[in-house]
Amino acid sequence: MNKSNSVELRKLRESEQRRKDIIKAVRALIKAGGAREITLRKVAEKAGFSTTVVYNLFQNKATLITQAMDSDLLDLVKAMRNAVDAKLPLLENIRRVGRAYVTFGMRHPDQYALVFMERRPHAPVESSRVEHGNQAQDPYAFACQLFVDLVNTGQIPPDQAEATAQIFWEGLHGMVSLRLVFGENEPWFEHDEFNRHLDALIDVLLTGILHRFQPSTFPNSR
Repeated sequence: MNKSNSVELRKLRESEQRRKDIIKAVRALIKAGGAREITLRKVAEKAGFSTTVVYNLFQNKATLITQAMDSDLLDLVKAMRNAVDAKLPLLENIRRVGRAYVTFGMRHPDQYALVFMERRPHAPVESSRVEHGNQAQDPYAFACQLFVDLVNTGQIPPDQAEATAQIFWEGLHGMVSLRLVFGENEPWFEHDEFNRHLDALIDVLLTGILHRFQPSTFPNSR
């Protein structure tokens, strides 16, 4: 390796380490005060860099927060993918993925809240290091593919794969967010046992989806 290449490689490593240090500072600030409290100045102070360094690497607050979520998205999609067993029927795998999603949220409340419960500015998908639409990196893309596969079994119409995936996700998110906000000792109402409630929720969601969107009765089906 010649000297110029060595210097360039060192600069790239230093830049990547700065990026990691800044992301760590962003996550710490979000945990302490929420995404709305993030500013480039606060992040720079927390990370020990100038605002110029932060701006050169991230350009704006939305990109900062988006990249702070990348590792959580990758962890989530890994948990969802690991739940799939190719030997099992598709509906059972959808159930398993749903359970994996909820379990991830309950086990990682700070990460889940950052990705799905924090109001924040939105950056273009290209600003994330998670590739949008890549099922190995993007949890939503992976979940949608399961419902595309459900279309291919003839159980829902071809134009309803994404709608049904969203309905399924929204139901699961409701359980996670309520459990995280209220905890297990909320005095105003009694929680059902977690696993029993989760199984019932997933059954209700899938039964409702298959009934509501069955191709023989759905208005847009042919």
